[in-house]
Amino acid sequence: MTRTWCQSVFALAVVLLVAGVAAAEPGQYLGPLQVIASKDGASLYVLNIDGNQISVVETAGGKVSRTIPMPPKPTGMALSPDGAKLYVTCASPEGTVCAVDVASGQTASKLAAGHHAEAPAVTPDGKRLYVCNRFNDNVSVIDLEANKEITRVPVVREPNASAVSPDGKLVVVANLVPNDRADSYDVAAVVTLIDTASNQPANVRLLNGSGSLRGVCVSPDGKYAYVAHILSRYQMPTTQLERGWMNTNALSIIDLAAKKLHNTVLLDDVDLGAANPWGVATTADGAKICVSHGGTHELSVIDTAGLFDKLSKIPADEETARKAGRYDPSGNYSSPTTADVPNDLAFLVDLRERVKLEGNGPRGVAVVGNKAYVAMYFTDSLGVVDLAEKSRYRKVSAIALGPAPQLTVQRRGQMFFHDADLCFQHWQSCSSCHPDARVDALNWDLMNDGMGNPKNTKNMLLAHKTPPSMATGVRGGGEAAVRAGITHIQFAVRPEEDAVAIDEYLKALEPVPSPYLVNGQLSEAAKRGKELFLNEKIGCAKCHPAPLYTDLQMHDVASRGQYDRRDDFDTPTLVECWRTAPFMHDGHWVTLKQLLTEGKHGAKGGDTSGLTEQQINDLVEFVLSL
Repeated sequence: MTRTWCQSVFALAVVLLVAGVAAAEPGQYLGPLQVIASKDGASLYVLNIDGNQISVVETAGGKVSRTIPMPPKPTGMALSPDGAKLYVTCASPEGTVCAVDVASGQTASKLAAGHHAEAPAVTPDGKRLYVCNRFNDNVSVIDLEANKEITRVPVVREPNASAVSPDGKLVVVANLVPNDRADSYDVAAVVTLIDTASNQPANVRLLNGSGSLRGVCVSPDGKYAYVAHILSRYQMPTTQLERGWMNTNALSIIDLAAKKLHNTVLLDDVDLGAANPWGVATTADGAKICVSHGGTHELSVIDTAGLFDKLSKIPADEETARKAGRYDPSGNYSSPTTADVPNDLAFLVDLRERVKLEGNGPRGVAVVGNKAYVAMYFTDSLGVVDLAEKSRYRKVSAIALGPAPQLTVQRRGQMFFHDADLCFQHWQSCSSCHPDARVDALNWDLMNDGMGNPKNTKNMLLAHKTPPSMATGVRGGGEAAVRAGITHIQFAVRPEEDAVAIDEYLKALEPVPSPYLVNGQLSEAAKRGKELFLNEKIGCAKCHPAPLYTDLQMHDVASRGQYDRRDDFDTPTLVECWRTAPFMHDGHWVTLKQLLTEGKHGAKGGDTSGLTEQQINDLVEFVLSL
């Protein structure tokens, strides 16, 4: 049995009290997000995104020896090959990289990067740094000898994790969510491989339904990249959760030499989900792969040799399986071919251990010798797992990074939103479909308006200020939608205070400044677009008036699709729509320009037919700046 969040927090509180650590004031949090080890393994550097600092933990004593203050908001770090510097990304519309001298804790220099810079990766020769600019959809290439950015490499959508191959020839970048039409048959996020010699990208598409890519690492021999993500079964009606009916949780293996997907294995068990895989790391010899689970507060420890051995023995196709006597319609072989592996919930049953961690909200993972250290976001601690243990239950402990956090209602709501322990069989959390409370870019056939009419996932920003909820307006507002989600999507019965807490978390969400702004202001093109937007003849502002950019009404805008049972749909807010593609209730349009030109959006309530291409571009620029 897995423990509830309150049991986990209570257990950690006992650890902290025994250690003599006082409680923090409500609202004061560290928020550990990433952990990396010093070259000699004697120290751990823990990045605390909410506390704007780095905690230095001595592995021998298991205590914080010092803290290094950082500017807001530190999002990621990489250690130089000589171990002397930490390169720390700080997120803002004009992102920066702080080069921190490890010995003194002082910032030696600052380097410019892009919007919401994160996930830095340094090449083994120490000459280049690659930084994911999440909301620019590109990666900065920084020459560390010249101390400047030399180019940006385009990727696909919201790059948020990266790793460099041991030979320095490839940078592996995980793109958070898909960038496809949601009503197409195949919708999947991709992994971008950047050739460091040419800085040219190549994309490896993951399996249909892949998204929420959170962690990536490269095997010590440089042959494979391991990517932790969700594998959604979005084409099924959401009538149940058993056997991963809606969301499964996966590890994809990428062959770096061939630049293709090797296979994808599920991290769940048949009747127990392992929700929200996040961080991934290997032991120094590559013998074990460790994956943290942000939703179930666990660490998966996978036998690498056994995994590849088992994969190598599975026939590539049905004909080969029949010849080998492995194809059995009765199901004696759960994975008769390699294509069946991603649907096999029992594939890792004898190759993986699920270790329950102390604390809540595991994120990044680092392995030092025979110990795995996991950043526990909501409990301001490090989870510690002894990988050398041979017993059924591995030794688990926790290291306090600071005072025991006292959770406000909003913080509890944030924790509940990401906690799959609230869900039946722990298959998913709210964040499984709403990463960072935004969108997974998939269409889901929810049962609130009948079966067989899938709708695109909506942004949770302003959800409580823009009733009604859902595309067809079947929920009166955000409060009703939260409670319906717990009941009909999590398939759970929870106390009312849980829903209230989630309400408060969602109400507190603030929009991220658009990457289309210039120094926080509208560009010249966007200013021209604003005039068009407000033009009564064109009519955009009729349905999308400021400041929420929705009139809170249902309208028929000629968007009815082949599976819809009505013509009118809820008018969505346009605030932050730059990060919520694909567009319309069925996710039919990947870009706003396509929506206006091919989809003729706005033609029914206004007159957009006479707009020139330049005017359309200006109008799109304004809307994407909101």
